[in-house]
Amino acid sequence: MAIQSPRINRRIRIPQVRVIDVDGTQVGILPTPEALALAEERGLDLVEVSPKARPPVCKIMDYGKYMYQLNKRAKEAKKRQHVTHLKEIKMRPKIEPHDYDFKTRHAREFLAEGDKVKCTVIFRGRELAHKELGRRLMERAIEDLSDVANVEVSIRSEGRSMTMVLSPKPTAKVKERGSKSDAEDQDAQGGGEAIQAHELGEDPKV
Repeated sequence: MAIQSPRINRRIRIPQVRVIDVDGTQVGILPTPEALALAEERGLDLVEVSPKARPPVCKIMDYGKYMYQLNKRAKEAKKRQHVTHLKEIKMRPKIEPHDYDFKTRHAREFLAEGDKVKCTVIFRGRELAHKELGRRLMERAIEDLSDVANVEVSIRSEGRSMTMVLSPKPTAKVKERGSKSDAEDQDAQGGGEAIQAHELGEDPKV
């Protein structure tokens, strides 16, 4: 989501504004033309950082640098958003122990990354007469991955195959990371209000 650009310089048409100097000093309430002249004297911009205040709060700053920082934070927040994919592991009912360990290790890695895993057992020829072997294999995988996975779609037969879907089990650590990312996303998408509060010397929780 793109950051909404604040009003700057001559786009600020309200008669008077509360001005914060480039070093964070409270200048006070000034007529807008006077505040703009003050910013021009410093070779900087007058940026409306709190439009809902009465009067609106404007800060003298480098507008280009300010928007760069906000957009950088928004991009970093977007990168942290994980898109869930459905990965698949395929097994045979009489799979060798080392192959089983290899497959379940990959499943564990997919689940740790936040992806879902479709487990498929493929039957060939006479194996179709012994589907209970496939079910036992699935149940074993469920037990071996129970610390990281929940069964989202239970075991079912589909022609010559048997499938189930596992989803990653939420942990305290994942929840904590998700909460932090949500907070940072909200900060970036909200136009950098937390940054603005810090620059104004205010408590962002207020």
